[in-house]
Amino acid sequence: MTVVPRWEWRTFGENFAGAEERFAALSPETVQESDEVYLLSTEADNSVKVRDDLLDVKQLEQVDDDGLEQWRPVLKAPFPLTTAAVDSALAALHASPPPARRSAYTLDQLIEEVVGPSPQLAAAPVHKRRARYTLSGCMAELTEVRTDKGSTRTIAVESEDPARVLAAVRELGLDSRSNVSFARGLKVLLDIGTHRYAAIARYVESPEPLFCRVDRIDPGPGYRRWQ
Repeated sequence: MTVVPRWEWRTFGENFAGAEERFAALSPETVQESDEVYLLSTEADNSVKVRDDLLDVKQLEQVDDDGLEQWRPVLKAPFPLTTAAVDSALAALHASPPPARRSAYTLDQLIEEVVGPSPQLAAAPVHKRRARYTLSGCMAELTEVRTDKGSTRTIAVESEDPARVLAAVRELGLDSRSNVSFARGLKVLLDIGTHRYAAIARYVESPEPLFCRVDRIDPGPGYRRWQ
């Protein structure tokens, strides 16, 4: 099956004003809740997560002149993971494999033996409630995000056609906001490597805060391990 990369746009905040009114006028196609684990890196913003017992990796292909990001799915692998699957995830995170290797990894082993010892990596348990819609020919979703360190909300729009994504963002009245990928936004929420994302601070000047109910943490070894 041919994998087609998709263009994505995302923003975070507490209140989205007119955008929420636009969603309220629609009926969500699906509403889903899920518990996921994101593997985060101080060195890269590629998407590496575990959901429904699958390791899911997406690679950022390019960013266009309008700030839209094109993402390509590169891996969906069931547990236990092969070393090749673990290496693919680590390559996306710009991290090196541990010196001692297993032939296969459970999720707990991945967290404890690969993520935990690395000063560049963190594992973040996340609970999501996603309401999905179709808007201007795009998939759009309004998501509540909860972690044990803070919570936020996010709106995302995606399509194979970047022009449609821009049209949907404008229809929602959000085109003045920055495009912030999920991994990058989650790292800001959890204060992981945020010295590398000082530019995001400009975004907080918008009428609504970028994140809400955040407890700042020290992202040390105790956090990097699965809690």
